[in-house]
Formats: sequence, structure tokens, C-alpha cells
Amino acid sequence: MSATLLVATGREVLRIETGRGRTSATAGLAGQRPTCLVADPAVAGRAWCGTAGGGVARSDDAGATWGFVGLAGEEITAVAASPAQPGRVWAGTEPSAVWRSDDGGSTWRRQDALERLPSSSEWSFPPRPDTHHVRWIACHPSEPGRIWVAIEAGALVTTADGGESWRDRVAGGPYDTHELALHPARPETLRVAAGDGYFESTDGGATWASPEEGLEVGYLRSVAIDPGDPEVVLVSGATGPRSTYVAGSADGRLLRRAGPGPWQRVTAGWPDPPHTIAPLLAADAAPGELWAADERGLHRSADGGRTWDRVASFATPPRNLRGLALLPSAA
Repeated sequence: MSATLLVATGREVLRIETGRGRTSATAGLAGQRPTCLVADPAVAGRAWCGTAGGGVARSDDAGATWGFVGLAGEEITAVAASPAQPGRVWAGTEPSAVWRSDDGGSTWRRQDALERLPSSSEWSFPPRPDTHHVRWIACHPSEPGRIWVAIEAGALVTTADGGESWRDRVAGGPYDTHELALHPARPETLRVAAGDGYFESTDGGATWASPEEGLEVGYLRSVAIDPGDPEVVLVSGATGPRSTYVAGSADGRLLRRAGPGPWQRVTAGWPDPPHTIAPLLAADAAPGELWAADERGLHRSADGGRTWDRVASFATPPRNLRGLALLPSAA
């Protein structure tokens, strides 16, 4: 399948056109360091990029060029676009705050109720314990006011009314969520890759379970669900933070679980023993089609993550990756 994917390294955003086999640097970020990426599921060709001080950037040409649209000076650490309401986009920052735009980034409103949650006094990012940040934002596929927000570290919280009020973390849930995935056919079933392991919920996050059989590492980075089977889950992880993120000292790996069965490490297309960063993952629309990015390049699976092929390589392997976003190819 022909697709366009965007990959954020520590210094730039790369655009990979799989149909043409072409990788190119995008334009318009003005030297700002990208921190996160997301495709907009409600607006064709649109993508969003957070930066380390320049605010939020938007592309309307499938990532070829970017323009800044607000929150200049903010340290953007997460961004998400609503699939249920075109023009609604969310941004998370360090220190932890959530901002909402309902007009495609023209104006932004800070959702201050987040900072009044009882657990907020305990939020802390271990490498810099005097601060913390929003690591991930996940949107409900049909309810525009409902999102889940991961604070690194300390809480996974949720709102049902567009950020006017929040439900705090619950006992037994993830503490250090890195990514949260849900399948549009089962929006109440949440899958979480966290620094404290794998978590799943079948009731929108009210209660949680942590199936661990076969899960050979406890520090997880990314998670994706097979578009054709919501019971097939892929996670990436490693033995610790540095071995997850930093090329040259990494032992990242990919694991797959089908239904209630055990986790199994994927080796078809991945090095054994592991020596790459834990890949970033993304689900496509076609059943079985998944994408992954590590320092070697971009990889594709057409069979629900059992086997993988490299479809693009990086001219210069990046030391780390900040984001992966999938957009449909331009007509």
C-alpha cells in the first residue's frame, strides 16, 4: 500500500513516501526541535507537530511544509487531533498543562481544571524531579469531548466534557503511561505501554489488568492495535529507559499478543539479540497493516505484526526518534 509517513527525529521531521521510495526533510520548522507528531484523522492532508519552544506547527500538505499556529514559547510534549470534530486539536506541555483549540489552531484555551486534580502534587518526572509533563493524549473516536491524558510521571487521567472537569487516576492503573491506543470498533478498550509495564482496560479506564505472561521486559514505549482485529496488540519496549530510546546503547524489541494468549517476541524483521531502539508504532486502516520506525528506518507489516519488512532506510541513522505519524497519500 502506498502511504506517506512522517518521522520526527531529535532535529527534524522526515517525510517518507512509500509509493515513490523517497525520504525527504520537511520545511518550515525554522530550526525548532520537534517533540511529537500526529496526523489529523478529520482533515485530509493535515498533520500537527509539537516543538521544544516554538509552539505548535501545522501542515496542510501531508507534512511537506509547516507553519506555526500558536503556543509560542511553550514546551509542547504531546499533541492530538479529534477524529470526531474537525478543527479540534489538543496540546500538552511541560510543566503539565492541556490546551484546546476548536478552530484548527487559530486560538487556544488552557484547560486549568487539570492542575487541580488531587494527584497533581505527586506528579514528577524522575530525570528532572522538579517538573513533569503531558506525555500522551488519546481521543475518543466519536465523542469529541472525551480524551485520556498521560502525565509523566504520575497519572493517567480523563475528561468527558472537553477538559472542563477531569477524573483522576484510579487504583491499579498505569503510573507512567507513554502511549495509549484504542480501536475505533472498541473505544472503551484501552491498551497502554508504560514505564511500569503493559496495562489494558475494557471499561474506558475505570479498572485495569496487566497480563504479563511472555512479556520479557517491563519498560514499554509504544503500542498499536491491528486495524482488522482489536484483540491483536503490539508493544515495543526494552530493559530500561536508555536502552529504549538511545541508538547505540539500545536493546529494544517488539512483542505481540493475540487475545488472551501470551506475549511473543517478534523476530521476523527484527534483530536477535535485540540491539535497536524500541520502535515507534502506528496502525494503518487496512486489516493487518502496521508500521514501525527505529534508527534503521521505516518498517511495514501486512500480517498483524507477525513479520516485518523494511520499506525505507535513513541516510544517517538518527540517535533517537520523537514521533511517527501516518497520512494517506495525496490524490
